[in-house]
Amino acid sequence: MAIDDTRAPARERLLDAAEELFYEHGIAATGVDAVLRRAGVAPATLYAHFGGKDHLVAAYLTRRLERWRTTWDAVLQRCGDDPVARALSVLDALAEFQRSPGSARGCAFLAASVEVVDPTHPAHEVVAADTRLLHERLHAEAAATGAADPGALATELLLVYDGALAARARGCLSGDGGMPLDTARALARAAVARHTTIGVAPPSIDTIAPLT
Repeated sequence: MAIDDTRAPARERLLDAAEELFYEHGIAATGVDAVLRRAGVAPATLYAHFGGKDHLVAAYLTRRLERWRTTWDAVLQRCGDDPVARALSVLDALAEFQRSPGSARGCAFLAASVEVVDPTHPAHEVVAADTRLLHERLHAEAAATGAADPGALATELLLVYDGALAARARGCLSGDGGMPLDTARALARAAVARHTTIGVAPPSIDTIAPLT
C-alpha cells in the first residue's frame, strides 16, 4: 500500500504504515523507527498522536476492527432475512475482507493475540472486542436458524471460520491459495443442517413406517 504524503494527514500515514508493517512482519518484530520511516514523520509526531507504540498498535487494530465490522454489516444486509445465508455470512464477509489490500495473510487479531498477552496492554481490549463480535453475532444468527442448541452451532461455525483463516495463512506460505470459500461454506451449511431442519431432505417414502 503506497502512502501518499501529499494527501494523507500524518496520523493516517502512521496508521497505514503501522498496519502494513505490523501485519506483514509482526508487532514485536517491527520497531518504531521502521514505522516512522515508512510514514515519513518525526518521532514527536507519533508521540503527539498516539503516545507510543502500544497505543499505535491499539489504534491500528481498532481501525481494522471497524473495517471488518462494516464489511460484515454490508454482507448481512445483503442476506436479508434468509437464516442460512445469515449464518454463513461470516465466511462471505471474510472472503470480501481478504480481497481488500493488506488482508491476504490471515487474521490480524489472532496474530496480535499471540503477541499481546498482557491484559493491561491497550490493544488487548481490541483483540477481545473482535472475539466478542464473532461470538455474539454467530450465536445470534445460529439462534435465528431455529437450532436446538444455538451455542453448539455457533461453535461449529466459529471453528469453520478459524479453519478458513488458518488455511488461508498456510496457503500464503505454500502458494496454493488456502481453503476455497465453497469448501468452507459447504462445511458451515452442513453444520446448520445438522442442528436444524433447514436444508434437510424429507425422508424417502420407502423409509416412512406405515400407519397402523
